[in-house]
Amino acid sequence: MISFLKKITLTRWIVIAIILGVLIGWQFPEWSQNLQVVSDIFLRLIKCIIVPLIFSTLVIGIAAHSDDLKAVGRLAFKSIIYFEIVTTIALAVGLVMVNVFQPGLGVMLPTSSGKADVAVAAAPKAKDIIEHIFPSSFFESATNNDVLQVVVFAMLFAVALTQVKGKPKETMLNFFGGLSEVMFKFTGMVMALAPFGVGAAIAVTVGHSGLGVLVNLGKLVGTLYGALAIFILAVLLPVALLAKIPVRRFFSHVKDPALIAFSTSSSAAALPLALENMEKFGVPKRIVAFVLPAGYSFNLDGSTLYLAVGSVYVAQAAGVHMSFSQQLVMMLTLMLTSKGVAAVPRATLVILSGTLVTFGLPLEGVALILGVDTLMDMARTMVNLIGNCLASAVMARWEGELKIPAGENGSGTQ
Repeated sequence: MISFLKKITLTRWIVIAIILGVLIGWQFPEWSQNLQVVSDIFLRLIKCIIVPLIFSTLVIGIAAHSDDLKAVGRLAFKSIIYFEIVTTIALAVGLVMVNVFQPGLGVMLPTSSGKADVAVAAAPKAKDIIEHIFPSSFFESATNNDVLQVVVFAMLFAVALTQVKGKPKETMLNFFGGLSEVMFKFTGMVMALAPFGVGAAIAVTVGHSGLGVLVNLGKLVGTLYGALAIFILAVLLPVALLAKIPVRRFFSHVKDPALIAFSTSSSAAALPLALENMEKFGVPKRIVAFVLPAGYSFNLDGSTLYLAVGSVYVAQAAGVHMSFSQQLVMMLTLMLTSKGVAAVPRATLVILSGTLVTFGLPLEGVALILGVDTLMDMARTMVNLIGNCLASAVMARWEGELKIPAGENGSGTQ
């Protein structure tokens, strides 16, 4: 019996945990809320991994290639271009889907007394966005898990390390190399607890909202899920094929972190395993350590698509007709603001609230969306994760450094 259980893969354990979580939340809704502590512990363990793992892998990735610092700048430039193109397409897909299916028609907005308890964020200025990229304190950035600021500090630290010669440099490289290896082992230990954390998170969600949570807002959820599916099939899949990424092999490496992202609604929860798996897939450490963390600020495909659907949905529910040009301006605003407050908890709701106020739309629409936001957050977070994993593979291919080990599924060539 024990030998049989050992043969069950992590993916299957997670799927089993999701099913059990749904059943527990459905049958024991009140008691299931006690499982919140299990989910919180798992997420806390995950969050404590992120900064040391990213910092050590990025420093090693850059400092070990001190003879080619131009490659670092080239990678950053290519990544930003790729991110902006793909997120713009995501906005377009969301805009088309919400206008075609019009999920907001016939919906009754709640009264002002049911207004969402969500802070309204003013659209940040370009100066604020740029300033936010650079940390005033590494320890503050690490404490807040501000991934983008940690990445910037790690890159500057690594570049400075390349200027150091002799034993001091060797000592630092050995230290961060050892730290990186330890953190990957640490990640493996925490991932062994993933089924418990995932199952608990699902149980709490279902117990709180109930299985009937989709009834009232099923059309909105269906529109979003449909748009995300179309985005994966019509955008991400062709990108993978054009970049000659072995799709089946890519899926086998991304499925576990994608399941974690979906079930916990947390990109951070899936990041350590995604870093490890994409390196196993064949993406060099220096590329995956930069592209994945940077993507969480600049390449939120699922979240930007959701913002397009959510904002026009509220306009439809409020009976406000928005011309194509007005919607286009709103999409541009969303694209800019989503970069500025990516580190804010429940950032998409904050961005959506600020955008609704900016364009004179009722904030009560956010209260309506809150009822199913968790279900939508699960899907958009998973797409964010898949999109960023694909971006790291595409950048590796673009740089001519994608290495697919022979003898595994998919192409065995670079």
